[in-house]
Amino acid sequence: MELLRGAIRTYAWGSRTAIAEFTGRTVPAPHPEAELWLGAHPGDPAFLRTEAGDTSLLDVLAEDPAGQLGTAALDRFGAALPFLVKVLAADEPLSLQAHPSTRQAVEGFRREERSGVARNSPVRNYRDTSHKPELLVALQPFEALAGFRPVARTVELLRALAVSDLDPFIELLDGHAGDQADADGLRALFTTWITAPQPDLDVLVPTVIEGAIHYVGSGATEFGDEMRTLLELGERYPGDAGVLAALLLNRIRLSPGEGIFVPAGNLHSYLNGVGLEVMANSDNVLRGGLTPKHVDVPELLRVLDFTPTEESALRAPTRRDGFATVYQTPTEEFAVAALRLDGDDLGHQVDAPCPYDGPQILVGTEGSTTVYAKSGTVTLDRGTAAWVAADDGPIRLSARRPATVFRVTVGL
Repeated sequence: MELLRGAIRTYAWGSRTAIAEFTGRTVPAPHPEAELWLGAHPGDPAFLRTEAGDTSLLDVLAEDPAGQLGTAALDRFGAALPFLVKVLAADEPLSLQAHPSTRQAVEGFRREERSGVARNSPVRNYRDTSHKPELLVALQPFEALAGFRPVARTVELLRALAVSDLDPFIELLDGHAGDQADADGLRALFTTWITAPQPDLDVLVPTVIEGAIHYVGSGATEFGDEMRTLLELGERYPGDAGVLAALLLNRIRLSPGEGIFVPAGNLHSYLNGVGLEVMANSDNVLRGGLTPKHVDVPELLRVLDFTPTEESALRAPTRRDGFATVYQTPTEEFAVAALRLDGDDLGHQVDAPCPYDGPQILVGTEGSTTVYAKSGTVTLDRGTAAWVAADDGPIRLSARRPATVFRVTVGL
């Protein structure tokens, strides 16, 4: 067991304060810090802080895959860590995006390999052959767009804008019944907007924004959050088709500890906040707008799932297991639990048995926790992380004051 030094990624939408404050560094940071990567992705591996110096987790896994990953994980996923842990800090909205299924990732990766697109090219869509299901748990209040909203509710929202230019688009959704008809209508409308010629967007987007301004100014509140998000996106990305597409998605507000699970094909954009993000160990992203990065609309349309989804279905259910809150997701690559020490658990060591045969990444998010493993102990303060090899568990925890550690390991 060793402490981990994560890799910080600087993107324009990141925060100059959140990750720096979380990790106990000087605030503000010199540049916007968007993500803290804690894993063994080849693009930015974390480093173990050993007595001999910092060592890449990638190198550690390569030297002893069986001991570090465990035989069960090694047999299932090969000599690679199947999950990636991130701390994400969004001061501005992320791109409108979706992730492929495993089949789509394999096909896309092979296609781009044959075409000779460099793996580090900014126009590369598929950097590996993995799908990228992800769980995001809010560490601070967090807001997101995710999943196509049920059609009837979207029709109400579009009508509330009171923009006559939207009438023909509303007709693409209204007057149909059944899940497939709703999905077909959403596909038709989204495709129409996302592929619209720029001169058409330069007329329609400002008109819709004017409708939102009038709605907010009228004092109406039913769709207040959606309208304010529309205005914010319109200001940041004038004339962007993604501004219109955002009208079709659920707007979700998360309190600390609440999570959403984003499966393959789910269109989403994280708007603002700080969260712990856990995903399959992949960097495959298909973008459709709200970004200066590479946008590939035809490929995005190939992977999107247009099935309408209630907001409640996107929220990750949890269950209690002793002092652990387990986030229930249908993934093989990862399992996530928040280990909360308080009350009678304070002042002595408590077992934190792991029901999975595999490695663990621990992230302290509150207080100070001492972690005991076979090889020794580490102290996890807020913003610090540790790697526990498969052959170094099980672990025990102790804290004198209330503390929380997130544990990520291999799924069932």
